[in-house]
Amino acid sequence: MTASSQRFTESTQGRLRRLNLATSLPPVVFAAVVLLYADVRSWWHLVILAPGAAAALVAFERWTANDLARVVLPCLVVAAVVWPLGVLVSGSPNAYWGFCAVGSLAMREVRRHRKWALAGLFTYVAAVGAARLLVQRDDIGHVLLTYVLVPTVLTIVVTIFTIVGERFFDLIRELEQTREREAELAVMRERVRFASDLHDIQGHTLHVVKLKIALAQRLLSGDTARAEKELGETYALVSDTIAQTKELAYGQRRLNLTAEIENAKNLFEAAGIRVRVTREGEVDARVSELLGQVLRETTTNILRHAQATQVQITLAASGITVVNDGVSAASPPELRGLAALRQRVTGDGGELIVEQQQGRFRTAATFPVTRAGADRSDGR
Repeated sequence: MTASSQRFTESTQGRLRRLNLATSLPPVVFAAVVLLYADVRSWWHLVILAPGAAAALVAFERWTANDLARVVLPCLVVAAVVWPLGVLVSGSPNAYWGFCAVGSLAMREVRRHRKWALAGLFTYVAAVGAARLLVQRDDIGHVLLTYVLVPTVLTIVVTIFTIVGERFFDLIRELEQTREREAELAVMRERVRFASDLHDIQGHTLHVVKLKIALAQRLLSGDTARAEKELGETYALVSDTIAQTKELAYGQRRLNLTAEIENAKNLFEAAGIRVRVTREGEVDARVSELLGQVLRETTTNILRHAQATQVQITLAASGITVVNDGVSAASPPELRGLAALRQRVTGDGGELIVEQQQGRFRTAATFPVTRAGADRSDGR
């Protein structure tokens, strides 16, 4: 697994953990408090029942962290001891709750013979509940309903919901990982496109340079004037290639702003990100290519550094603005590509603003609107 893939996976697990805690932990805590309140009639009842509730909360918290296997056995043992103590000592019909919660979560760790494990879980709850008949024989119907039927049925229901919920979160995890792989793939495609352009420039040039140098070597002894000419052409070709390579690095070579907007839109949609493009005006042709490079670099940064769900691209006569959400860091990451572009934008009389506020990231490149550009914008 690559470093970027590892980063994406850890990010996905972090978001799922926060989702689990936010949606499920409050009801679990509320249930624990209510059940303890309903059963505790003396301080020593609390001593008996509290460890079961604590074991359930610890197991649930570790489940959200995908670390249940490390604590499931001790939590299960504690909860399994609390249930018979509640039945035989404190007369607490809800003491099964801790064992029910931990046992249902423990089923996700069972890979083989899960049916037998489920049968054992339900049988233990029912058998321990039935043991209440040893100390309370005057109302068998009440005992069977309160200590056997209700705990067993609720344990079955909770276990079913836990297993179904685990499959649901597995689906969410797979969808998140697929989305992040799409984002990583989009960045890789951008790199391949750059590498292809670079190969087109330098591959052909190096081949021609090799042939011309070989020809000049053969001409040195018989036709020095022709050899000098070939070397001069080689020098000019190398100089032109250096210039083209710089243009490619800065995104100037055959870069079209409209094409870059469409390319960015396709990349974001492929990564599962909603994108909205708003055209408020047409930019001056003299800065169109530079704005295209700003958009290209910003698109790559969003795919690599943010967990964006939506992006807004606004094109105006004065420049381009890109706003995205999904920013988790307290401070903006170091974006060297945009730092280099800021110097070029400033050198051309413009301004490049990169700012982060309230979980949103804004990149804006603006230039003074020329009279011709304003006329074109007004005449749309």
